[in-house]
Amino acid sequence: MLVKDPDTIKDRWGKRPSDRSVGELLRAGVVALDKQSGPTSHQVTAWAREALHVDRIGHGGTLDPYVSGVLPLCLGKAVRLTDIVLSSDKEYVCLMRLHGDRSEGRIREVIGRFVGRIYQMPPVRSAVKRQLRIRRISSIEIREIEGRDVLFVVNCDAGTYIRTLCTDIGEALGCGANMIELRRTRSGLLGERDAATMQDLADAYVFWQQNGRDAWMRSLLHPVEILVDPLPKIILKATAVDAVCRGADLTVRGIHMLDEDIRRNALVAMMTARGELVAIGTMLMSTPKVMASEQGVAVRTQRVIMEPGHYPSMWKFSTDLEEDPFPSE
Repeated sequence: MLVKDPDTIKDRWGKRPSDRSVGELLRAGVVALDKQSGPTSHQVTAWAREALHVDRIGHGGTLDPYVSGVLPLCLGKAVRLTDIVLSSDKEYVCLMRLHGDRSEGRIREVIGRFVGRIYQMPPVRSAVKRQLRIRRISSIEIREIEGRDVLFVVNCDAGTYIRTLCTDIGEALGCGANMIELRRTRSGLLGERDAATMQDLADAYVFWQQNGRDAWMRSLLHPVEILVDPLPKIILKATAVDAVCRGADLTVRGIHMLDEDIRRNALVAMMTARGELVAIGTMLMSTPKVMASEQGVAVRTQRVIMEPGHYPSMWKFSTDLEEDPFPSE
């Protein structure tokens, strides 16, 4: 990261995400649920709400009833970041069945054509408008071919329909194909190793409440910061944190460090030096402009995650408003 202002007061406030209590994680955290085949995503989310006794919960990325795998659940204030979960890339393991015999070489050659940018039409029974869309397939790894059954792992953009991918592969092979079984093994940074079953959640919560031991619960709850890992970061000065928590936009004078090559209008995560997520905002200056400027609004605050009061109130809004809110690029 680039250091905008090295002369900042030492950060004596806040708490590292890894030091948060179970209660704090339930108020702003993430669970990677290992959804089983059968119930809908909405149903398992409702069960998780009851198991964890939380008021606000939302899932990131619907899985069809008979699809299993990683379903991120956002708790408390983390619900405000559900759209970031929805837009994260995914990994699936798929079992596809061909409708005719084809050689292994031919199968591998045709499937390889689908790596890269592809066009897809959402299926009739989908939650989105049926119009041609472009999605990117990062990789397709064929694990096993047995007769007409093909087992493969695919890494792809959010919103990629694997059922449609199987149909398109079948058409390209000239024999037809359909998806037999599908499991999501990763959503963003959350993978199978992080996933917990519904029974795990229920048992861990009871064990924590009745015995006062939080190790199991803590192993299942992830800090909200895991959701913004793909976003460019800006590290705030301790003196600016409370103002941003109260909805103020971030000026250049409140920046301690920032990532290189952040573009104007990019979505950014505003963090403390201890790694805490303060808010999400839109960049009004590029990184070079921030480094060259001494005043002006750098980030327009959109969604605040941290509650005010954790850091001292040191900014004077009247002073900040005197700065040009729309500096020229």
